[in-house]
Amino acid sequence: MKKNKPELLAPAGDLERLKIAILYGANAVYVGGPSLGLRANAINFTFEELKEGCQFAHIHNARVHVTVNIALHNKEIIEVKDYLLKLEELGVDAIIVSDPAIIALAREYTNLEIHLSTQQSTLNAMACKYWKGEGVKRIVLGREASKEDIQNIIDTVDIDVECFIHGAMCASYSGRCVLSNFLTARDSNRGGCSQICRWDFDLYGDHGILKGEKDFTFCTKDLSMLSVLPMMIDMGITSFKIEGRMRSVYYVATIVDIYRRAIDAYFDNPISYTYNEQYERILNQCANRETAVQFFLKDADVSTQYYNGREEVSNQDFLGIVLAYDENTHMATVEQRNYFKIGDSVQVFGPNTDSFSFVIGQIYDEEAKPLDVARHPKQIVSFQIDMHVYPYDMIRVQR
Repeated sequence: MKKNKPELLAPAGDLERLKIAILYGANAVYVGGPSLGLRANAINFTFEELKEGCQFAHIHNARVHVTVNIALHNKEIIEVKDYLLKLEELGVDAIIVSDPAIIALAREYTNLEIHLSTQQSTLNAMACKYWKGEGVKRIVLGREASKEDIQNIIDTVDIDVECFIHGAMCASYSGRCVLSNFLTARDSNRGGCSQICRWDFDLYGDHGILKGEKDFTFCTKDLSMLSVLPMMIDMGITSFKIEGRMRSVYYVATIVDIYRRAIDAYFDNPISYTYNEQYERILNQCANRETAVQFFLKDADVSTQYYNGREEVSNQDFLGIVLAYDENTHMATVEQRNYFKIGDSVQVFGPNTDSFSFVIGQIYDEEAKPLDVARHPKQIVSFQIDMHVYPYDMIRVQR
């Protein structure tokens, strides 16, 4: 029996990234509202932006999920009811929740769809049955769930299952870290994580500090499930979730684009599907940490973490985003995002564009004056591209 196509769920740190994620193929996005979410350092959405985002999503047959996954204190309970009613009024499709108090209030006062956050570290069928009984429609499983765990839940509990397929990993159980609070007084369970797990440490043994070539870390590699995507589709997982509300517009577009293409390719013709190594290279170039399948096929081991430091080189692949294209002159108007010059080999990709490469010719500024280099952040420039491109297409370094 052919499985239902899984939802592709993308992060959206602001309105621009919401639109980009949906245009590049996301069926749904998850965002942070003005309060009660777990990304205190993110820009997050105002109510006005949420309204516009919901309208844009619904026009494109997509959904908006809002994180309301903070661990509540008594003083905050009073504001939850009105906040949830406002989200419902704005057209939000679902809320992502970890605190049982919010679940109870959402059920009593709204018709919002309730998704259980990964902050609850749900990993077994009995827990899923419990949360279903509490009114939860979907479980966002902990990143530590194995293939066998996930399949058992799908086979024994009639509940939607959402699994992470790409992005950063916690060094502790998802949602259970207290290191940030302990060392910096920034509570990771209330949106203030300072990413202690990515710090360098002195390592002590029986006779004092152990010195190696590099400082000790226990930072995890990122998650990438591209290689096991067919297996996950066949399991019947409801939603594939990409981590990264703090990530750039280029990151969101690239990751969504690759997983959209891979999911569609396998779903349309599973018998002849072959793993696309070029997709893997693009994903690896987009981020600055190595990736692993993590817990899906086996317990995490030395191959899934960094113990002796790492190098994170800032990614400069994203060169610009197309604003307009003149079919008569073949001139593209582009908003620059990183340095590029005449003669550079670059690549275009987009939701309506199969990626292609070309060499940048003469560049012009907004006053049609010729330039050798586009060097100013978000400078508006134009140059010729013989193949048709569209607004929101992106230009990156050709590797």
